[in-house]
Amino acid sequence: MNILKFFTAGSVDDGKSTLIGRLLYDTDSILADQLEALQRSNRKNDDGTIDLAILTDGLRAEREQGITIDVAYKYFQTEKRKFIIADTPGHIQYTRNMVTGASTANLAIILIDARNGVVEQTIRHSYIVSLLGIKHVVVCINKMDMVDYSETVYSSIIGKYKILAQQLKLADVTYIPVSALKGDNVVQASETMQWYEGESLLHFLEKVDTDHLDRSQLARMPVQWVVRPQTEELHDYRGYAGRILSGTFNVNDKVTVLPSGASSVVEKIEFFDETLDAAHAGQSVIIHLKDDVDISRGDTIVNASALPQETKLIEADLCWMDTRALDTSIMYNIQHNSKVTKCKISEILHKVDINTLEKHAAEVFKLNDIGRVIVKTADALAFDLYDDNRANGSAILVDTRTNLTVGALMFRAAVE
Repeated sequence: MNILKFFTAGSVDDGKSTLIGRLLYDTDSILADQLEALQRSNRKNDDGTIDLAILTDGLRAEREQGITIDVAYKYFQTEKRKFIIADTPGHIQYTRNMVTGASTANLAIILIDARNGVVEQTIRHSYIVSLLGIKHVVVCINKMDMVDYSETVYSSIIGKYKILAQQLKLADVTYIPVSALKGDNVVQASETMQWYEGESLLHFLEKVDTDHLDRSQLARMPVQWVVRPQTEELHDYRGYAGRILSGTFNVNDKVTVLPSGASSVVEKIEFFDETLDAAHAGQSVIIHLKDDVDISRGDTIVNASALPQETKLIEADLCWMDTRALDTSIMYNIQHNSKVTKCKISEILHKVDINTLEKHAAEVFKLNDIGRVIVKTADALAFDLYDDNRANGSAILVDTRTNLTVGALMFRAAVE
């Protein structure tokens, strides 16, 4: 069954956790013990109904303060599709958590409080969606019950958001009015907003097409392990195991191994106990080549007719995730898929004020800062531009002093 990964973003108190709770509750996706704990809870809404945000507020601080701090992942399914939801924080203090939750999503739900309209946090969250290259955006205009389900309010917010979407080049935007508190237009079609001619949120999520995100022709497989049993029965066995990042590998395809540049042809593809004619993005397989090629973990097998870029100098967008500021004088580890090498941030080109989208010069990069940098690596990386191939166009920075992941990188250009 097809899986849709999506995340929710919005300002504090826009109703993200309540919306997810409503999706879970109204699709009967809550386990019996969770339902019992929900009914025993003392947290109630003003009208006396159960506060469904409890279903996603996992941390004690979240329950006490009524805000989202960490990313909470929830899973449910309908007859048509499986869903993985990331409930991400809205507060600027937890931008790094939002980036983490959004990094693997196919779709973004941006909540807007109908009473407040487009605010600074809306701009910030939309910018991050644009930065991460998430193709599908659903703008959920929530709390319609608080504005008497007004079509005028709804239309006004759409008009303002369209200007922002055009500025950020968000091409696929869908607008849905909801009341997460009342359950209106979340799972079932609205009975109060007769003027709205679209679908409920769930019905839209069930049918939105995300297959094209996995159909890139840029076939890429980082090698995780060289399979060489060297037993009597498998004396000549040599396979290369990994998860296909993007595109499709077919038997008899011409491939190139990077960084060596060696060429060969796909002889066989194994998937568990099966032999496949073709393997697609997301599958973990063992690829056999017709030639004996020197391949190690960290190398990448690619389509010979669509080679990635190779360089040691890369222009990239950087989201800084550590309480300790970026130090341009030290070496970090950069991990690009299974490849790990040393690197330095050789130059900070600019930082972005993600509330106004203005770019400005900066010498310091601190927690939750986002901007553009030049990365210099010890070994050349075989990468695609992030806009062309998210799976092979990103990397993380690791501080060797603490072994903490301190930054997320999105590759924008090879520097000559």
